[in-house]
Amino acid sequence: MNEELAEVLAPYRGRRGSLIPILQAVQAKLGYLPEEAVAEIAQFLAISKSEVFGVATFYSQFRFTKPGRHTVKVCLGTSCYVRGVSQIMSALEQTLGIEAGQTTPDLKFNLERVACFGCCALSPIIVVDDTVCSRVTPEKAKQAISSYE
Repeated sequence: MNEELAEVLAPYRGRRGSLIPILQAVQAKLGYLPEEAVAEIAQFLAISKSEVFGVATFYSQFRFTKPGRHTVKVCLGTSCYVRGVSQIMSALEQTLGIEAGQTTPDLKFNLERVACFGCCALSPIIVVDDTVCSRVTPEKAKQAISSYE
């Protein structure tokens, strides 16, 4: 077993009902759930890989590909939607060369959709890493990510 993964799993020894917290802990440590980790989690809990994968794919919080160094989150809430977030998403997808839910081939960015950030008065909103960008236009969105390139 990978030493890094063994360290994450150790507190859960003997706790068969801990699959979701284990998945969360592994993803927090590795940034995603690689296939090898899924196999080791299954072995650790004495369950099938398909059971681990089935639970992990049920929840949108889990990812199976290595994330980019920077995360761009785009709010799709009602206020952002009526203020043109679809054009912002299109501009980001075109600029980054990926679609929402994907990571750029150079692993620099991943682009994610978020239901709502709760900042409706500042809509439309994107968040790059921990930086909130408010009243965004397609051009402002491109500028926001260019500072990370």
